[in-house]
Amino acid sequence: MLENLTDRLQSVIKTIRGQARFTEENISDAMREVRIALIEADVALPVVKYFIDRVKEKAIGAEVLKSVSPGQAIIKIVQDELTDLMGEQNAQLDFSTKPPAIILLAGLQGSGKTTTAGKLAKILKEQKKKVLLVSADIYRPAAIDQLKTLAESLSIDCFDSSPKDKPNTIATASMAYAKKQFFDVIIFDTAGRLGIDEAMMKEIKQLHKTLTPIETLFVVDAMQGQDAVNTAKAFGDALPLTGIILTKLDGDSRGGAALSVRHITGQPIKFIGVSEKTNGLEPFYPDRMASRILGMGDIVGLVEEAQKNVDIKEAEKLANKVKSGKNFDLDDFKNQIAQMKKMGGMGAMMDKMPKQLMNAANNVDPEEGNKSLNQTEAIINSMTRLERQKPELIKAKRKMRIANGSGVQVQDVNRLLKQFEEMQKMMKMFSKGGIGKLMRGLGGRLPGIR
Repeated sequence: MLENLTDRLQSVIKTIRGQARFTEENISDAMREVRIALIEADVALPVVKYFIDRVKEKAIGAEVLKSVSPGQAIIKIVQDELTDLMGEQNAQLDFSTKPPAIILLAGLQGSGKTTTAGKLAKILKEQKKKVLLVSADIYRPAAIDQLKTLAESLSIDCFDSSPKDKPNTIATASMAYAKKQFFDVIIFDTAGRLGIDEAMMKEIKQLHKTLTPIETLFVVDAMQGQDAVNTAKAFGDALPLTGIILTKLDGDSRGGAALSVRHITGQPIKFIGVSEKTNGLEPFYPDRMASRILGMGDIVGLVEEAQKNVDIKEAEKLANKVKSGKNFDLDDFKNQIAQMKKMGGMGAMMDKMPKQLMNAANNVDPEEGNKSLNQTEAIINSMTRLERQKPELIKAKRKMRIANGSGVQVQDVNRLLKQFEEMQKMMKMFSKGGIGKLMRGLGGRLPGIR
């Protein structure tokens, strides 16, 4: 996510860290590099100018404490301005209305409105709200069926609309149904087009008038870069938007939309799409995103994800085994892989880690890492319970059977057993207080990843 921008800004940071004091010249040099980084990231030019002017103004007027270097001070200024540029701190959805609260999703075709509707419904369901999904997309083939299938997979109610109905008829009928069934929230998915046209704008304006939603959220594909910002502005001129959802941010290595859309539209980014999975929608925190852009990671987000998905009893059980240095077996190893998958897999975890830590991990490819974890899990699943508890029993014939059962080569089984043996040694070092030895033993590698 935003990889190119992070790399460029990291390069600038390295340069300015060595400065002994602030001068107008070295600030201008640094800002020139930052400007290039932002333009390459497809940030809107008015936003680039605004941002650079703000940072220069603050940097030139800044008094640097003796405890920090000018380099550290300007990094703090850049981080604060990035945070301010991207908007309000976790702008909450507004539910201060008589139920059902209506959330209208608008956007172009292909922006991910339908899957975003399902993901948002899942989040609200977890907040104990009774949610109704409604589709008024009567133009795209199977759009209504797609939302119904998604709703069924999430055990969320979906209004039984039909492509034969008019969007305004669907709006009126779904509201009446929601009131009778005492729903707390309606999430209304609208039709999109390949481009902005008069017919679409007329329809969405009419739907807005009929529904009078408490939230009108514009869903936009972050990978469109500059186009995403222009489209958001066009919708903002036509509708009283209350917020923006940036989708496919996990595939956006530039970051132009994330940095531009709040400033251009004046509306806060409320959620970001970070994966195609149903749990791949996150509340947007500008300060955390600024930290990630500068290569500092999002440790708070990582901890929150762990708290939400990690089985505490299993974690305590493993902690006790680590402390004692005994009985750590392949079942425990497999459980750790399962916990990692619940947190979104290797890619989701790595994306929130500080850049320096990831560089120390030998630049592991997230996709390859996930494949490696899946392969490890398959190999362990092909073992008997006794073999998982006592890997020393696994000799040539057993290795052949395990390899055949998991669809891998015998050398893959050997590699796993070797990794596990190393992990057991590390656990013993840790139990004896040998943290230094443990870190040296890891050698910058992530356990279970080749």
